[in-house]
Amino acid sequence: MIRCYITDRGRLGPTPLLNAITRNLASGVEWIQIREKDLSARALFELVEAARGLPNPHGAKILVNSRVDVALAAGAGGAHLPSGSPAPSAWRPITPAGFQIGVSCHSIDEVRRAEAEGADYVFFGPVFRPLSKSSDLEPKGLEGLAGAARSVRIPVLALGGVTSENTAACIQAGAAGIAGISLFQSC
Repeated sequence: MIRCYITDRGRLGPTPLLNAITRNLASGVEWIQIREKDLSARALFELVEAARGLPNPHGAKILVNSRVDVALAAGAGGAHLPSGSPAPSAWRPITPAGFQIGVSCHSIDEVRRAEAEGADYVFFGPVFRPLSKSSDLEPKGLEGLAGAARSVRIPVLALGGVTSENTAACIQAGAAGIAGISLFQSC
């Protein structure tokens, strides 16, 4: 099972973001997506470099939300693209071998399109009502997640309202893993 911690320093309170990343690296998460949308390119680059410099005993991949340029410059393991971004295949000519590109998807059609356009994985959701932010999107439920997972060969990670109590149900529905903010920041 893939576990992806999505950062949100604004919701950490007094805990510094690098402390939360360090804790999650030590816990063995497979991926950490640095999703600090308000940072300048330089500040985001510096944050990614600092995260890459932390002890990483389990070899977690560091991914950067939206900014493929920053991910490449900082030596991150990949980038995660919001729904509606340029296709992953558009980035492949400038990314090194093994560089992961994922896409956020909110429908089975988007999941299929992401796979056809070269995504390595997708986040699908919201599966449940999100815990960390408001969303205008209706939860897709476990049935929607199962349909998304069955529709492609690439990994589909459940996103939105995922908790320790419903993680097993997401995996049973066919998800290759889970992604979230609250689940990993509140550890």
